[in-house]
Amino acid sequence: MTDFADDYEDDRFASAGLRLTVDLAALTENWKDMARRSGKARAAAVVKADAYGTGIEDAGEALYLAGARDFFVATVDEGVTLRLYAPEARIFVLAGIWPGTERRFFENDLVPVISSEEQLAFWMAVLADYGDYPCALHVDTGFNRLGLAMEDAIALADDVSRPASFSPVLVMSHLACGDDHASPMNKQQLESFRRVSDAYEGIDSSLAASAGIFLGSDYHFDMTRPGISLYGGEAVNGMANPMRAVVTAEARVIQVRTVKSGESVSYGRAMKLTRDSRLAIVSAGYADGYMRSQSSGGVPLRQVVPQGGHGFVAGRKVPVAGRITMDLTIFDITDLPEGAVSAGDYVELFGKNIAVDDAARAAGTIGYEMLTSMGLRHERQYVAEED
Repeated sequence: MTDFADDYEDDRFASAGLRLTVDLAALTENWKDMARRSGKARAAAVVKADAYGTGIEDAGEALYLAGARDFFVATVDEGVTLRLYAPEARIFVLAGIWPGTERRFFENDLVPVISSEEQLAFWMAVLADYGDYPCALHVDTGFNRLGLAMEDAIALADDVSRPASFSPVLVMSHLACGDDHASPMNKQQLESFRRVSDAYEGIDSSLAASAGIFLGSDYHFDMTRPGISLYGGEAVNGMANPMRAVVTAEARVIQVRTVKSGESVSYGRAMKLTRDSRLAIVSAGYADGYMRSQSSGGVPLRQVVPQGGHGFVAGRKVPVAGRITMDLTIFDITDLPEGAVSAGDYVELFGKNIAVDDAARAAGTIGYEMLTSMGLRHERQYVAEED
């Protein structure tokens, strides 16, 4: 029997049907850019949702080595993982602390973000048993998602009966309309948060995530919390995106086929060809986060946004043809020279040639969802390419 291990080394990335390339140099440069834009404020790094789909281990370590010392994760599991790669960092857990998770917080030096009266009551009980331990307070200034009511948070700051062991190291809030710089909601929340920050004098304050950083120094306070901008996504509507692309998603061409004019493509005959066409069938579908709503037809979104998604191959953008299916997408490559695309080639789904937010708009969503929806079937490669 042939021993393939002796003469063949399997390159998983080179042979993968779906590939994600994560440019760690672009990631860290984006963080440094946001740190500069944060002025006197310290820039944290938000690495929740597996670092927006890029991999919390590699992305977290790269950001830590670049100088980030404050991180935000969504769950205690993410915090435990990140601690291995950011040993001296302060790691805030946005979901807060719940019964049964105390030991993991303490053993991994994680900081809970307290966001409700129920969590606050539980945290006070924990402190009674364990003693002094830092936390952060999340205060609602108008978002109406998470956070202590503003007046309750201010009253807590002045409550002389609160335990001495209750020692928040950060008070924070979140902007509802930071991506819309014309929204009056931004100034309303800013004024509300100033009241909270003043009540907690001497304790660090944080209001601005990526979008808020671009609103200017009034919103920066002591710490900013860039997230989507680190990964190359747009933070502000209607503004040219200054961030470097970080993630490139590609899918392998399984087959190139020629189809006659008048024939239809994919489920539901959603696309009828008006010319003889060449089609490239690639190994990505909605099970991989390449959303069905990007289909060229046969989906409700096309009634609102006429144009569907595009791929990039052989130096050109090519449109999706027909409906995207669970594991496969069809691209129309008729306008490319014959022979320009062959089975085994790769089509870029988004990356340096198709911005992730452009792909998201074709799907009726946002770059955040595109990045975090990339499935487990993608083989990742990490590079550190410098311009």
